[in-house]
Amino acid sequence: MSKKNRFVLNMTEGDPYSLLLKFAVPLFIGNIFQQLYNLVDSIVVGNYVGTDQLGAIGTTGSLQFFFFSLVGGLSMGIGIIIAQYYGAGDDDQVKNTIGNAIWILMACSMIMACIGFFLARPLLTLMKTDPRILDDAVNYLRVTSVGILCIGMYHGVSSVLRALGDSKTPLFFLIFASLVNVGLDVLFVLGFGMGVVGAGVATVLSQLLAAVTCIIYAYCTNTYFRLKASNFKLRPELLAKACRLGIPVALQNALIAFSLIVLQSIVNSYGKTFTASFTVVTRIEQLVQQPFMSLGAALSTYTGQNIGAGKIKRVLRGFRADTVISSTIAVCIMILFWIFAPFIVRIFGNDPEVRRIAVDGLRINSVFYIFLGLIYTTRNVLNGAGDAMFSLLSGIVECIGRVFVAYPLTLIPFMGKYGVFYATGLTWFLNGMFSFVRYKRGKWKKMNVVNRIVEE
Repeated sequence: MSKKNRFVLNMTEGDPYSLLLKFAVPLFIGNIFQQLYNLVDSIVVGNYVGTDQLGAIGTTGSLQFFFFSLVGGLSMGIGIIIAQYYGAGDDDQVKNTIGNAIWILMACSMIMACIGFFLARPLLTLMKTDPRILDDAVNYLRVTSVGILCIGMYHGVSSVLRALGDSKTPLFFLIFASLVNVGLDVLFVLGFGMGVVGAGVATVLSQLLAAVTCIIYAYCTNTYFRLKASNFKLRPELLAKACRLGIPVALQNALIAFSLIVLQSIVNSYGKTFTASFTVVTRIEQLVQQPFMSLGAALSTYTGQNIGAGKIKRVLRGFRADTVISSTIAVCIMILFWIFAPFIVRIFGNDPEVRRIAVDGLRINSVFYIFLGLIYTTRNVLNGAGDAMFSLLSGIVECIGRVFVAYPLTLIPFMGKYGVFYATGLTWFLNGMFSFVRYKRGKWKKMNVVNRIVEE
């Protein structure tokens, strides 16, 4: 392998356990640092500005996810194509896909950034956001919506690198940018007294730094990024493949985001204290999901490369390995939260009622983490194989779980407002079981994006 591509990892040979962990650990570390963007915002604002402003940041989370859903979905679809072309040994098509991806992601990022900026107030009002925190929520959402352009840039190059088996390069720049974010949060929020707007500006500037530095370094160290003018030529067949794989994932993310918006509306109806508590649980669980997400991303790349190489049996071995690892992690986190949750939530502020509700919410959700891990495992095998329709069906299942389960559960006397936490757990259970059944049916074994004959 060329020294210029020393971080590229061929996952079509070797032990699945070691390959998945080798890929997932750097990705996990990078994802943890990426989550520090919003986590640091919440910690600084919750401790030094106030509970109201913490709730304002929290109530925008589902909308931010919704606005990014299209960009994230297309990035994943592009990554699947690149992984399969790489596994098939077609370097020219890898470069052509990267060139076309730039046009796709730039256009989508600009569209979603504009929607988020101009529709912030009507959407937050529709979500029944407490009037006392509405202005802060609108300002924060508008600033972070501009950052979708930066997120699109970073996730685009990261998806390409991960498809090639490189989970290390994005890590380096995320760590640096996250540390910058901490410093900018302190400067803008505490030093300049800019409140939630300062937290948003710090996040956007840090995301821009991560995107630009990662792109420059990838160009200098990875020959697949040395594109010619011909690689930027729009190719209908690649655009069609990217849309066929990416749009269902985008719709899946959009449906999940919609269900989270509905859930957030129910949360908001219980007042700012419960909203702040829910924000604490959400922020902590963003970290909880990172090991599952990292293992899933590793499995998606592993599946894509092996499908491209025609090695179905290796995909089955990878699925078993990923399931064992994620289930072990889920049980360990559950035990950790049942013992140490009261100490963990203290980092978000000193309001005793906020802390009490957050502890209960974490303990309820933790019982269902094993199903959360199963979702990421099965979803990424199917996505990596090119089962595009599954993504949409999975999004529908998750949307139904939250939209039609959350409110009825809150009407049960012994649950009340805690029904929103039980609804989250039951949604993970339903989606996990649905995903596993889809995997066992085996239709994904006959799918191949690069049209190579697959032999077992």
